[in-house]
Amino acid sequence: MSDQGRISYDDAKRLAGDKDPEVRRALAARTDIMPEILYFLVDDRSADVRREIAANQATPRRADLELAKDSDESVRALLATKIGGIIPELTPEEAKNLGHLAYDALAILTRDQVTIVRRIIAEALQNVAHVPPDIVNRLARDAEIAVSAPILENSPVLTDGDLLDILSETPEPSALSAIARRAHLGDSVSDAVARTGDIEAVGVLLTNPSAQIREDTLDWIISRAPQVEPWHAPLVHRPGLSGNAAMRIARFVADNLLETLIKRADLSAETISALREEVSQRLRDHQEQLENGAAPQVSGDGADGSLWKGILDDSASAQEAAETLQGYGQLDPAVIMEALACGEEEFVTAALAVKAGVPHGVAKSVVSMQNAKGIVALASRAEIPDHALPQLQISLCRISPAKILISKKPGEYPLTEEEITWQLEFFRQMAIKA
Repeated sequence: MSDQGRISYDDAKRLAGDKDPEVRRALAARTDIMPEILYFLVDDRSADVRREIAANQATPRRADLELAKDSDESVRALLATKIGGIIPELTPEEAKNLGHLAYDALAILTRDQVTIVRRIIAEALQNVAHVPPDIVNRLARDAEIAVSAPILENSPVLTDGDLLDILSETPEPSALSAIARRAHLGDSVSDAVARTGDIEAVGVLLTNPSAQIREDTLDWIISRAPQVEPWHAPLVHRPGLSGNAAMRIARFVADNLLETLIKRADLSAETISALREEVSQRLRDHQEQLENGAAPQVSGDGADGSLWKGILDDSASAQEAAETLQGYGQLDPAVIMEALACGEEEFVTAALAVKAGVPHGVAKSVVSMQNAKGIVALASRAEIPDHALPQLQISLCRISPAKILISKKPGEYPLTEEEITWQLEFFRQMAIKA
């Protein structure tokens, strides 16, 4: 409110004790009275009065600290709005002089049980650099995505180490996507996001033009992309594609995306020529299929995956579908990984068992126990490529990205043959006892 005339200390003190809450509320909104009068009103029985105190810029910081614990959530929300509005406007030096009371109140509000209070603080602080790291990290780890997302996506206070630590805790997909949207994302964090195999987050990462993605990380994504259609367009438009990456992408994307890839201005003439040959080869293949009446095959990059889905729909169980596909010679790693990308986890479990030649109970035990060594052993027997192991561990077994087993050399499994045999025998015995 705009203060109308000065008021004496004695008059303010008298009005603070008035029986009419409207009188006290009007007094609480004034910015020209002594701080101790405002502090006195912090304990007023009327929530309307306390709301005015919470919103008042002249309220002393010690009063703000008390209001952060107020029983009325609207009081706390107004306080959050006020403090959240003050801090972004401060210079780093002013923030340093703000005092521990204001930051103590802020810390209390970041733990508030009401989501809207925490959300107000998170949205206010998302772009502010002079905020205590412990407050920012608490907001970044909030269980509510409405609170954590603004901080994860924008806060300059979060370091790469903080982000990697958060990623190691297996956050929900929306949190992964928020991190993937960060401007100038470092290559180590980009790698950690990619290795989760989360379809949405990796797609967001690929569309983030300022995210630094190492060549080997991009290769890792491309190797999994044939079965993940949402990644195709982002890959085609990804800045700085090498000629080799462009050719690999060309082998599985749809014709319209292949045409888009050819029109890129940053590819060499040699690569463009090779891409045009890919187009010509596709036309020849389509014509040959039409002439011979041949149906598309199910396996391989860019293959039509309708056969396994149809058989699964028509089968009495996932195991029956896997056995049927195996009998047709169509149960290959590409089908298994495509089914995983489609969320058909029961079928994937059965398919791994059939392909590996082990009882279904063995695969079920491995998956239910979320055992990294067990799934790697099972995958090796099922001839799943080593580059697909992280996705199996994370998506099928729900293993934290920080705890997955990764091949040290391309083409090799992270377990010895002896370890693989031991793991499968262990789970075979577990299945027998179950």
